[in-house]
Amino acid sequence: MTITEKAMLLKKDSTRLAAAGVDLRNKALNDICNALIDGSAEIFEANKKDLKDAEENGLAPAVMKRLKFDENKLHASVEGIKALIGLKDPLNIITLKRQLDEGLTLVRSTCPIGVIGMIFEARPDALIQISTLCIKSGNCCILKGGSETKRTNKALFDIIYKAACLAGLPEGCMAQAEERSEINELLTCDKYVDLIIPRGSNSFVRFCMDNTKIPVMGHADGICHIYVSAEADPDMAISCIIDAKTQYSAVCNAVETVLVDKSIAEKFLPLLSESLKKARVKQNGNAEVQKIIYCNLIDEDGYKKEYLDKEISLKIVSGIDEAISHINTYGSHHTDCIITKNESLKEYFFTMVDSANVYCNCSTRFADGFRYGFGAEVGISTGKMPPRGPVGLEGLVTYKYKLTGEGHIVAPYCDGTKNFNFEDLQ
Repeated sequence: MTITEKAMLLKKDSTRLAAAGVDLRNKALNDICNALIDGSAEIFEANKKDLKDAEENGLAPAVMKRLKFDENKLHASVEGIKALIGLKDPLNIITLKRQLDEGLTLVRSTCPIGVIGMIFEARPDALIQISTLCIKSGNCCILKGGSETKRTNKALFDIIYKAACLAGLPEGCMAQAEERSEINELLTCDKYVDLIIPRGSNSFVRFCMDNTKIPVMGHADGICHIYVSAEADPDMAISCIIDAKTQYSAVCNAVETVLVDKSIAEKFLPLLSESLKKARVKQNGNAEVQKIIYCNLIDEDGYKKEYLDKEISLKIVSGIDEAISHINTYGSHHTDCIITKNESLKEYFFTMVDSANVYCNCSTRFADGFRYGFGAEVGISTGKMPPRGPVGLEGLVTYKYKLTGEGHIVAPYCDGTKNFNFEDLQ
């Protein structure tokens, strides 16, 4: 079956999935949890083969970390699904109920988007998160994972799809694209696919936007910053930076650049540098930084780099305005943080930094749908239009207006014989 034919089937069944009650959708999610645990040996065996091929092909260590799917990642994935089951149903929530005139009532309520095409990087746990979020939100999905984990993705999809169908979800609840060549075909399915969510490089996201009529939502790079202000607690700053860089360095919410206020640079940078050395983090900086600590020399273009590894850029700034200017210029509008004891400085940073996530006195690694209590996420959206930030259940629904009358017609309201009588009913 071609991708177009799969998309047609999903479009046909999208209304059936939208009509499935929350109890049925939650049952499917629970059955998927059990099926993943029961099929773990098959999944791990497939992942070992993918990892062997990746190693032979010389993939970077940062990518290898993403590819690996072990007991810990399975446990985290299952816990994420259980959290998703416990979340409130995002569908059929009334967000507006208004009387337009006597007997004429308007209701706005949430509904699924429909069919979502999800193209994501080589991270097997992303397939689990995305497919289960789509089920909970009543959306059909076409999934295209990274080719580096082709076997793992296939094993995961087969287990999830079988469990979903056995639970009673329609045949067209989800489909898988396995070949890279199928991406181009998916982008042409504007009659059947309602949204494309690409997760990958800037150039790939731009390619999707330029080659489809389907709305595209997504982010590319994750160039995140931590600004250490003059009023920062040094120990807190170092703790947050080390966690944001090393807890899992191969992800988009890991910090890539640390900006240090000039007034504390001579005292703070040596302390930070020593902690980074202990954590085996490669340090990069400009000539001004090099005067204080040993680091590799970079120019301004070096601050545009997303390392996704144990490597970091350091820069000294004259104050908060230069820090904000740097973040808004070189950042990717993903997640940026200030370390400070000054409340007014925090509020100024929150207002002026043009990012989806702005933090104070914490690690950038909190930028995650599960950690926000969303159950999971399909990705981080860094655009201005909603949804923005981690896209969970609320970001995967839209709404429709439902109007009920008693034979009402428009003509009397146009010729002035009748007037609207607006009244909010909730």
